Amino acid sequence: MQTVSENRCFGGVQGVYTHASKSTGGDMTFGLFLPEEAQEGPVPVLWYLSGLTCTHENAMVKGGAQAWAAEQGIALVFPDTSPRGEGVADDEAYDLGQGAGFYVNATQDPWKPHFQMFDYVAKELPALIGAEFAIDLDRQSITGHSMGGHGALTIAMSGVTQFRSVSAFAPICNPTGSDWGRKQLSAYLGEDETNWAAHDASLLMADRGCDAPVLIDTGTTDQFGDLLKSETLAQAMVARRQDGQFRMQKGYDHSYFFISTFMEDHVNFHAEALWR
Repeated sequence: MQTVSENRCFGGVQGVYTHASKSTGGDMTFGLFLPEEAQEGPVPVLWYLSGLTCTHENAMVKGGAQAWAAEQGIALVFPDTSPRGEGVADDEAYDLGQGAGFYVNATQDPWKPHFQMFDYVAKELPALIGAEFAIDLDRQSITGHSMGGHGALTIAMSGVTQFRSVSAFAPICNPTGSDWGRKQLSAYLGEDETNWAAHDASLLMADRGCDAPVLIDTGTTDQFGDLLKSETLAQAMVARRQDGQFRMQKGYDHSYFFISTFMEDHVNFHAEALWR
């Protein structure tokens, strides 16, 4: 692992690091904020999964989470959204290929050799940061935006990692229910739709629910509202009697202005679960 940068931030350190990944078969970059308390011992960790076209940097710079995480004494991890570099498959469209990993393990060519983002986020990167930094892997929570909200919800409901809380900003809720979502799932996972359900938050919620409390915020003027299919997940949560909140925020869109407005709520929601 190599250090790209480390900057003092709200009494802690905001770092950026690269490492060779076995899951993706290439170098990966991630951001990690460690609060001041990490100097004394392991701290809880909140994962933030970013959306389409983003890197590790977008939420790290624009989301404003560090101030609230420092106040609560928790770490933040900002993974990249896909493998990158020479030899990694890509597509001209913004919603497939580099920057658009969808947090799945691809089974189809040309994506299969590198696009193993589920294993990277759920298994490999937690093991790395737990070994290299003062992180308590027994106290983890997860959040994300858009494609990253989809990833946060589906990874949490997979049961691979036991998260103490889950949240999402404007998540893609029901990709199997739209032509747009079916495009990515078929490209990465093939035409057998039985393999898609494990990556659809609405279907997972209806089938098994989430063992952790859930908080979801979506703007009423979100420009991608028809693609997100928020109502499908909300209905599944109600039918399942899921412990959680689904909030429609009046006048907000899909941008980081929306995310930064409600970031304090989300960090505090996770901190309550992480320090319980």
